Amino acid sequence: MSHATTLSYARERDAADALSHYRQQFHFPKHNDAPVRYFTGNSLGLMPRSVRAYLETELKSWETYGVEGHFEGPHPWMHYHKLFTEKAARVVGALPLEVVVMNTLTTNLHLLMVSFYRPTQERFKIIMEGGAFPSDQYAIESQVRFHGYQPEEAIVELVPRAGETHLRHDDILATIAREGAQTALVMLGGVNYYTGQLFNMADITRAGHAAGAVVGFDLAHAAGNVPLQLHDWNVDFACWCSYKYLNSGPGGPSGIFVHERHAHNAELPRFAGWWGHDEGERFKMKKGFQPMPGAAGWQLSNAQVMAMAPHLASLDIFDEVGMPALRAKSVELTGYLSWLLDQLQAEFPQSGLHVITPKNPDERGCQQSIVLPKIGRKVFEYLSANGVIADWREPDVIRVAPVPLYNSFEDVQQLYEILRAAIIQNS
Repeated sequence: MSHATTLSYARERDAADALSHYRQQFHFPKHNDAPVRYFTGNSLGLMPRSVRAYLETELKSWETYGVEGHFEGPHPWMHYHKLFTEKAARVVGALPLEVVVMNTLTTNLHLLMVSFYRPTQERFKIIMEGGAFPSDQYAIESQVRFHGYQPEEAIVELVPRAGETHLRHDDILATIAREGAQTALVMLGGVNYYTGQLFNMADITRAGHAAGAVVGFDLAHAAGNVPLQLHDWNVDFACWCSYKYLNSGPGGPSGIFVHERHAHNAELPRFAGWWGHDEGERFKMKKGFQPMPGAAGWQLSNAQVMAMAPHLASLDIFDEVGMPALRAKSVELTGYLSWLLDQLQAEFPQSGLHVITPKNPDERGCQQSIVLPKIGRKVFEYLSANGVIADWREPDVIRVAPVPLYNSFEDVQQLYEILRAAIIQNS
């Protein structure tokens, strides 16, 4: 499709966008009494307008029923986590049995690694991407040390080739093949937080299994952003947060996936809690842990209802729209941004502007990671001062993510105009 840099073109695209009305279902922060151009849904999603009503429902139940709210009211808390199961499963391409919402992301990553990182003398290595989000680095390092290994001997980091900015898929597969005999776990992010690169999780899972390893993913930057088919891809386990693309608010709850083939394996080691115990026996308060089948068997405690209510509000929107429609718009919206950045790169070659996110839409979600050598920080500050909320990642990346649920083509066109002015001012 041919594009244009004009505001009129962007507004024409918005007028033809079947999802444009969903923008009105979110609160936008203000800058000089006007809505900001918000491009940080990859860090914290905007607040759905429906959140207050969802929270008020649970506050009213607490007010009205007290402890009996576990069994009374519109959403009895005893089974609150079950309200999320089918909706979350549709977001990540899973069976309901394979998904549960609980805890927070890094907590869940540790709980899953207790079960799925089981090193032996022959197989003890973990393959991960170099430059993964720090929580993943710290979690994997501490798990390795917990099992008595040193990170430098047990962790294999995937890094781009010299002079390149993202990983080649063939290099990932080659590393798995080379290290496979000693590899216990392949553990990557579905989308790299820094570059925005989307990994081919289906191929990576096949390669890991062919090498005899377990395969898991941190989907913090993938869930709600890109199409996922965790069940069909045969992934062993995954976890994700909900406060980025899934708009559940700061510190919002996490989800986990455990493949169906592990659903009834009570012998899998795990750190147990009473909400993961067989619900038919749970209130008999007896010794002897009997895990619920599927992902529910990894639960520790009952649902954090007030923290989870905003997530339910957002998941109801996702369930109404559907990931295929969101992905279709995302490809168009980010494709337009990518084209506009190309125009800036051609107009201002002296700026050094370049994008380290893959060009191929199949290798990215909605994020674009922009590098402007020397003037990047000044450009970022100019954006902030002019009503654009993006984010800065050291040492030199401005991340912007046009989210299809609430960003518009006009947002993207205005980002281009303000970015252009910033480059002119700071060149």
